[in-house]
Amino acid sequence: MKLLTHAFLLLILLHAPAAPARAARLKDLVAIEGVRDNQLLGYGLVVGLAGTGDRQQSVFSAQSLTNLLQRMGVTVAPTAIRVANTAAVLVTATLPAFAQPGMHLDITAAAIGDARNLQGGILVLTSLRGADGQVYAIAQGPVVTGGFSSGKAGTSQTVNHPTVGRGPGGATVERGAPSVAPTGIVHLQVRQSDFTTTTRIVEAVNQKFNMVKGPAHADNAGMVSVAVPAEYSTRVTEFISQLENLTVEADRAARVVINERTGTIVLGKDVHVSPVAILHGNLPVEIQTEMQVSQPNALAGGNTVVVPQTTVIAKEEKARNIVLKQGATVEELVRALASIGSTPRDVIAILQNLRSAGALEAEIEVI
Repeated sequence: MKLLTHAFLLLILLHAPAAPARAARLKDLVAIEGVRDNQLLGYGLVVGLAGTGDRQQSVFSAQSLTNLLQRMGVTVAPTAIRVANTAAVLVTATLPAFAQPGMHLDITAAAIGDARNLQGGILVLTSLRGADGQVYAIAQGPVVTGGFSSGKAGTSQTVNHPTVGRGPGGATVERGAPSVAPTGIVHLQVRQSDFTTTTRIVEAVNQKFNMVKGPAHADNAGMVSVAVPAEYSTRVTEFISQLENLTVEADRAARVVINERTGTIVLGKDVHVSPVAILHGNLPVEIQTEMQVSQPNALAGGNTVVVPQTTVIAKEEKARNIVLKQGATVEELVRALASIGSTPRDVIAILQNLRSAGALEAEIEVI
């Protein structure tokens, strides 16, 4: 047997150092306070399953079914029915901002009992409630699964995840979303708080509307308040549309993202390295196991056995070195590391050591 090191993926995002920064639309950088999605949740039943629903262990499925039948004038005891064709599910949906009654929403239904498959099932009338307990939508209709399950016990075959399904347009909004429409002042929430980006947003807004006293000012690194100009007092929606389409050059801190579990490294173009010399070595270890058969003589009376012979070989390679000059970029660093045959695991170790030595002008984020 031979013990080898794992293979890893090295992902480097490189940009030409001289390339100008890309300006982004304001709608991609900020969110408008009060304009947000709302999560909805409901409990329901999926019926019509081909014997793949909840079993007797899921008592709440039988209770829910008997309650449903009782509202329809049919009285039956929960212990007197089997619910193999019925599955209890939790239904979730996202209510967008300013959703109006009559709009359709996509839903997701997930089994909460011991149902094996929701394929072919129909979700019966289910109320979807918000965090305030109010009903905002009603869901009903077929549940579409992205997989299937067939067979039983050791001869079963499952593809994807058949206990979760979606209902495209399966819910109808019954109550308007609790959104707050901006009026006199529009608050812009910067998605990634940054003083430089916030300042540039203020400059872009004030330059766009060219007023003596600019309508925008920064409250902090994550919030910009914009006063609605008088000419837009009755056209706030149009004003917000013009704000969203402004272009701003966002500023981001230099950062290196490392995922040591997968060996993925992502470096941005703003990462720079101070003058530094890197000396890196490696110690490969190889373990070889050879199976040998020990067989006694014909009349010795012993037994034939297999004896493993294990050999461990450790060889320390010569250290490899690179030298980076003042103002070295990510591209130069990666090319230098690749030239000495560094693996992604080596790169991770080198980057962490560079950061500890103060030679890497970037933050390291390990995920």
